[in-house]
Amino acid sequence: MYKVMLVDDDYPVLELLSEVIPWQQLGLSLMGTYENGLRAWEDSQRELPDILITDIGMPRMNGLELIARLKERKGNMRCIILSCHSEFQFAQQAMRLNVQDYLIKDTLDPKDLEKLLQQCKMSLDDERQSHWQHSKLSHLVDETKELRKEQWLKNFIQQPLLNPKEWMKEAEGYGVLVEDSVCLAAAGFLVDVKLAQKRFSSDQTLRFAITNVMEEVLQTMDIRVMHAAYGVKESLFLFTFRRGIKRNMFEDTAACVQAIQTTLFRVLKLQMSFLIGDACQTPEQLKGNLKSLLTAESQRFYMEEGGIARLTHEAVEQKDIFAHYDEANSELREVLLGKQPDEIGDVVERWTAFMRAEAYAPETVKDWMLKLLLDQKLKWQSLQMIRPSYSTDTLHKEIVDLSTLHEMKRWLSGHLQGIANLAGGSTGPSLRPEIMKACQYVSQHLDRKISLEEVAEHCFLNPSYFSRFFKKEVGESFIEYVTRKKMERAKELLNQTNHPSSKICEMLGYDNQSYFIKTFKTYVGVTPVEYRG
Repeated sequence: MYKVMLVDDDYPVLELLSEVIPWQQLGLSLMGTYENGLRAWEDSQRELPDILITDIGMPRMNGLELIARLKERKGNMRCIILSCHSEFQFAQQAMRLNVQDYLIKDTLDPKDLEKLLQQCKMSLDDERQSHWQHSKLSHLVDETKELRKEQWLKNFIQQPLLNPKEWMKEAEGYGVLVEDSVCLAAAGFLVDVKLAQKRFSSDQTLRFAITNVMEEVLQTMDIRVMHAAYGVKESLFLFTFRRGIKRNMFEDTAACVQAIQTTLFRVLKLQMSFLIGDACQTPEQLKGNLKSLLTAESQRFYMEEGGIARLTHEAVEQKDIFAHYDEANSELREVLLGKQPDEIGDVVERWTAFMRAEAYAPETVKDWMLKLLLDQKLKWQSLQMIRPSYSTDTLHKEIVDLSTLHEMKRWLSGHLQGIANLAGGSTGPSLRPEIMKACQYVSQHLDRKISLEEVAEHCFLNPSYFSRFFKKEVGESFIEYVTRKKMERAKELLNQTNHPSSKICEMLGYDNQSYFIKTFKTYVGVTPVEYRG
């Protein structure tokens, strides 16, 4: 609905037009009536009209000045003049201001104004439709360019390089490996892809949002770089540096990807980790380096979330992680039997730290954790303490999608916490699989804001029903449960790390540090600094 502003120092005219014109039927909204131009101008600072109907001769600011000022701020605003003046000079000025029509009050018929308003609305509708089509076309053009760039890079990486000279000509069009330059490749890997896909309506929307943010950041950088998506999860960057220039290309690249990383998290709440490759001078070197970045699964597996690292080419030593399996299995069983769910995080943290130090092969770690979880579930099912809720196939599908040790740790902790809760831990004796699923989800996503609606959707329940059901089964509201779990995690981080309170606040998904400190004190009795002290 288009907004209309009516300005005239003749009050009867204002009253007549505001009541006689069928604004709603015309698809218009009368946003205000004003007796002088200055008051109309002041109100327009809060909201600009789409259509202005104004007199010319008014105190404090005349109609022509008002039109000129508003046109500076909104060039496509439609203007209709109502005036007692019929002199040519006023009409001439009005035409220069691109006024839609000039009506004389003495002979004014409201029906004439109504027709003019209909014409203005049709004109605005046509303009809006044209703008929408132009925006859509521009978007399709941009999207096509991005897809062509992505496909060109995929072909380069995946297919044999039959004609390096021909490829070099194409690369120059993207500013890559131009004469007397070297290329430094980097790869970005989206963290928690499944969660990101849930938040966005489609993979296409997710990729478009990420690309937009990245391109905006890159435009502000004093560095030549080509960016292309390589799928939903990966993004590739080709940085070009002139040979012999006195600047540290690795530091410049790291600074650039860090700016992208920071902006992605601030704008989209998405986390991305980066690997930076080697300096390349030939297509063959670049092709090999890009392949190495995309297949560096072991290095990526042990990176911290949001980490930035140089690519290493060290082979992973094949060590037997299962030599330590019985020890870990017994330790977890004792914690669960002792009904000490708060210690689960400590146990999982110690074992993942051990895996990081030993750098076991990622697939072996996944097999080890999956077997550990299945054995614990079978143990408690045999004791008839819990009912089966996840099949082996379901757990296997979940673990396949995890690509870092950090994600693995969160996944295992969440499931073990669910077992503890259902076996008589902190959530009471409930055997309901929906509650276990909700608790596992919370445990796995303590590092961000968790809403009741998203967990209800995860459990395929109506939010209102889920809220009542959760409180009945657990004995506390869902929000209270989430806050308590976050505070328990905060205590673990304060005990086990040297992170400042501000960092822990961020790691638990809080935007406001003061609120975090106040909440911590409410639950623990002291501030984070006093607790650590």
